[in-house]
Amino acid sequence: MSDAFEHDLLALVPRLRRFAAGLGGNAADGDDLCQTTIERALANRDKWQAGTRLDSWMYRIMRNLWIDEARSRQRHGQTFAEEEAGLGVGADGGQEALVELGNVDRAMAKLPAEQREAVLLVMVEGYGYREAAEIVGCPVGTLNSRLVRGRDALLAELGGLQ
Repeated sequence: MSDAFEHDLLALVPRLRRFAAGLGGNAADGDDLCQTTIERALANRDKWQAGTRLDSWMYRIMRNLWIDEARSRQRHGQTFAEEEAGLGVGADGGQEALVELGNVDRAMAKLPAEQREAVLLVMVEGYGYREAAEIVGCPVGTLNSRLVRGRDALLAELGGLQ
């Protein structure tokens, strides 16, 4: 049983990292959150019920850790691009894609936390409204309104970039 748990958990790591980076606002904070989530899951594997969705359980753990961290520390300035990111400018012609991703990251960071969660779970991770609402712990209608407001805010923020 634990081998299957660990195998399934390992398969989730790329998705967990993506969600964590979205919640944390950058890859470094996301990796820290992802690591803490995995550690918590491994320490509490006996609380996971076989036959239920491991991914939803993991996202709930991550979300709860993220909320706890946000409450325990004050917000401080964030850098949207690592210092090293400028070293390769002009090297491969991919700067435009990096700039666009940076614009999306900045737009996502401007969303309120609840809207950012909804956008990440539904639009990035591909969860249905009901599943995302269960992960977040709110009614489906509430999740839907957060998603609509978040999506509209993203479109408005990114609209001038096209």
